[in-house]
Amino acid sequence: MPALEQDIFRDQRTRCDHTPAWVALQAHFEATGRHFDVRGAFAADPARYRAFSQEAPHVFADLSRNRIDHATEALLLDLARQCGLEQQRQAMWMGEPINTTEQRAVLHHLLRQPVPPLGGADAAPFIAQAGRDVHRTLQAMLSYADSVRQDARITDIVSIGIGGSGLGPSMAVTALEEHWQAGQRVHFVSNVDGMELGSLLRRLRPESTLFLIASKTFTTAETMVNAHAARDWFLAHGGSTDTNADLPLARHFVALSTNVDAARGFGITTTFGFWDWVGGRFSLWSAIGLPIAIAVGSKMFQQLLAGAHAMDEHFYTAPLEHNLPVRLGLLDIWYRNFHGFSSRCIAPYSHGLRRLSAYLQQLEMESNGKGVDWRGQALPYATSPVVWGEPGTNGQHAFFQMIHQGKDIIPVEFIVLRQGGRDLPEQHSRLVANALAQAQALMLGRDSACGHRHFSGNRPSTVLLLERLNATSLGALLALYEHRVFVSGSLWGINSFDQWGVELGKQLASNLEPRLASGDAQGLDGATAGLLRRLRSGQQQPCEPLP
Repeated sequence: MPALEQDIFRDQRTRCDHTPAWVALQAHFEATGRHFDVRGAFAADPARYRAFSQEAPHVFADLSRNRIDHATEALLLDLARQCGLEQQRQAMWMGEPINTTEQRAVLHHLLRQPVPPLGGADAAPFIAQAGRDVHRTLQAMLSYADSVRQDARITDIVSIGIGGSGLGPSMAVTALEEHWQAGQRVHFVSNVDGMELGSLLRRLRPESTLFLIASKTFTTAETMVNAHAARDWFLAHGGSTDTNADLPLARHFVALSTNVDAARGFGITTTFGFWDWVGGRFSLWSAIGLPIAIAVGSKMFQQLLAGAHAMDEHFYTAPLEHNLPVRLGLLDIWYRNFHGFSSRCIAPYSHGLRRLSAYLQQLEMESNGKGVDWRGQALPYATSPVVWGEPGTNGQHAFFQMIHQGKDIIPVEFIVLRQGGRDLPEQHSRLVANALAQAQALMLGRDSACGHRHFSGNRPSTVLLLERLNATSLGALLALYEHRVFVSGSLWGINSFDQWGVELGKQLASNLEPRLASGDAQGLDGATAGLLRRLRSGQQQPCEPLP
């Protein structure tokens, strides 16, 4: 993208703390926001639930238990407009390089477009060509997925990847497990700890196993360590690099990568690629989603894309005041930068969504866990909260004690299904009742003369309600979170699409690994050198006496 166009994009951005709305929000918070009581707001406004509820494609949101009122939302919307959110949204949609540190467009929404080219006859040539490439790759991937599902010889599919190449597909496959192909199992390996892959390999047979190696560059360190270990196991148990052999590696290994040459050097002849404008944590919609397509079939994978596309349309067309990703992103700003809430709990009351919080941790904290703005200047305020959680009702018997009575205020996001799964449906009403009761208890609290039984209440929560958990609603829910992250990152003035914080530790590890073998501690800091010596000797090293 020419430098002039980059400047145009940057001119569309105003950092939140450089706007009049930010100053107005600070005054509003001190006047009424700091001590806002949701219980009093309900008493004063019988229509509050209706005013602070929001219908979006396949997701209904109840925001009424949050510490907001109409004046707060109006000021937050002013902030969004003064920061140029609508222009930044358009820049992403049209393929401008909004990932400014890597000079890349951000077009994961293009992976969900039903018919290329995006924008019809008015689409830029780059976008139109990208749309055609997406659909060509998608059809090839889905055709392959269905062929694997029909292959009775394959009983186990092992997807080897890490980060977005593992978390997203693993979460989606788990969520849709009711629809898995009978007789086939999908496994995910990400940790370089040999216990994960090794314990799995002991249960597999090479002739009935398909390995998917998911790495955009085919050089990701952890992924390639596991890939080579799987390859060694396969060859040691009767496999061959000869494509004409009875058990050829080329039939049992597939690459999800842009590096076709490296995959071929590994012995792989079937590769499904994607593009540099697909970030890892936004990649489950691409070829990285092949394990999802194998698990649930091409039709259901397309339903996943359709649900996400419906949320894309809502985000790109709905007015800001009726736009659910926008409203949630603005709420995140209000809580993080004015109330000072440093974490948010994700509580899905669905066994199928048990991996959702792990997926959202990467989506949000890797995207928005930044301390500098898009120009590289230090920020004077906090950005991403800590995102964490566990499915209900398990969380109620673990950390909900702290959420109800601890000193920290932790907003909770309850995800509830109106209809449960196919198994033991009579238990679903009890599950839903627990979710509603927790949200009610957080808001209302309970007065008691006994301090141990006192609940302060006025603790914020949001309820996201899905009709049922299926591919369509899951796609919409995930796209909702993606766009929400974009909204808050845009207002904070950061680049939500790079992840330089991932790199340093990996670089240092590559330097330390040979030192573990050689014992060379030259130039290391004292703590690292001491641990290196202890790891090599297996004996405790005496501490030097204090001076």
